[in-house]
Amino acid sequence: MTDVLIAGAGPTGLLLAAELAMAGVSVTVLEHRTGPGLPRPVGLQPRTAELLEMRGLNPADPQADGPNGHFAGLPVALDHSVWQTRHPRVLNRTQDDVEAMLAAHALAHGAVIERGHEVTAVEADADGVTVDGRRARWLVACDGAHSAVRRLLGVPFPGRTETYVATLAHIRLAAASELVPARAAHFSQVTRQVEGHWSMLTPLGDGGHRFVFGSTRHQPGRDAPVSDTEVTEALTALYGAETRLGEVYGASRFNDATRQLEQYRHGRVLFAGDAAHIHPPLGGQGLNLGVQDAMNLGWKLAATVRGTAPAGLLDTYQAERHPAAERVLRHTAAQRVFTTPERSENVEALREIVVDLMRLPDANRYFSGLLSGLGLSYPGAQRVPDLDLTTASGPTRLSALLHGGRGLLLDLGDHPVPPGFTGQVDHVRAATGEAGYRGTLLLIRPDGYAVDPAELGRWFG
Repeated sequence: MTDVLIAGAGPTGLLLAAELAMAGVSVTVLEHRTGPGLPRPVGLQPRTAELLEMRGLNPADPQADGPNGHFAGLPVALDHSVWQTRHPRVLNRTQDDVEAMLAAHALAHGAVIERGHEVTAVEADADGVTVDGRRARWLVACDGAHSAVRRLLGVPFPGRTETYVATLAHIRLAAASELVPARAAHFSQVTRQVEGHWSMLTPLGDGGHRFVFGSTRHQPGRDAPVSDTEVTEALTALYGAETRLGEVYGASRFNDATRQLEQYRHGRVLFAGDAAHIHPPLGGQGLNLGVQDAMNLGWKLAATVRGTAPAGLLDTYQAERHPAAERVLRHTAAQRVFTTPERSENVEALREIVVDLMRLPDANRYFSGLLSGLGLSYPGAQRVPDLDLTTASGPTRLSALLHGGRGLLLDLGDHPVPPGFTGQVDHVRAATGEAGYRGTLLLIRPDGYAVDPAELGRWFG
């Protein structure tokens, strides 16, 4: 019997599989697709990049320097460098590229990925879960906004339905007018609105463009196919007849529906990523929110499976990640006010005030922490930056000490080990020149958040 089955081989499911396999848990990922995901561009937020680097993964694409973050497309760049991060910009990647990186990572640690497997039956009891006749101790649904697991179990997905449908197309242009942006820029500089049509057109490193567009006049169905004629009509309306379509090499639709499960755990079934929460794609949060779910859940579920978890550890997944997603749902709802194609005089006045606020250093820090994930903390658990360290073996970085996915007791002074320490976590003595950390004793969870060393037993048994 497999310890854990994961439904869905998107970024959330693949990273979770790697986290579990790294901890010695047997895990199988079931994915209905037979091939990779779409080559659609995605943005890795700074905190996501930090988390991936903690596992020895290189999140950056050297050919594509990412943009500054934004809030609702307002014309003020968000400064992430104030959060002491090595990734101060959003990193441009593609969905299929991220999935390939994470799949290789999961397979290298012993996870099994079965493609072409559509989940059609789920039965859960007190001792485990049966998925299409296959038994496992636990099931994690990472199978997206239209989660089959959620539907088969009849789990409610409360929230509000869509008010618009937009189209995302990856295109190459045969000709371009001067209205077409010549280079990637801040969100506010690549958006355009013309008589009910709106768009964001961004040049990509491969010579193509990411074309996000919609119309207040025509609302296609969420699952309606995207035609070349539709893309051509939108290009002409927004960028003039001189702009001609060459080809569409990937297209999909999205909407602004907002939903969240009330509980992320239902017995032996857990939910993560879009299976647990959906929201408008404003500020580039979706993939990042799911990856951070996986990093939070992985080590807790692994300890539970192994029988080493202290009482209540798995419950902290709900306690920490549900409010984190709820906050994203709230600020994407706020961004909807500013990005609606039909702006009222009141909205324009509000935009002016918020733009002025965002230019203030403290307010910009607030918004940058909100969108990047760098400002996220949990009760009693704080993010620690990727410190430069010197150990007995030589110079290193904090992220390198977390590659194995274990907790870390990092002694930056000369401290006795906490009572009850029996090797539950790695123990490293080091020195750092970073102000605020010299001489401290840090107990760092596998997901990179520091907790009180006196609570060793609470987190690691």
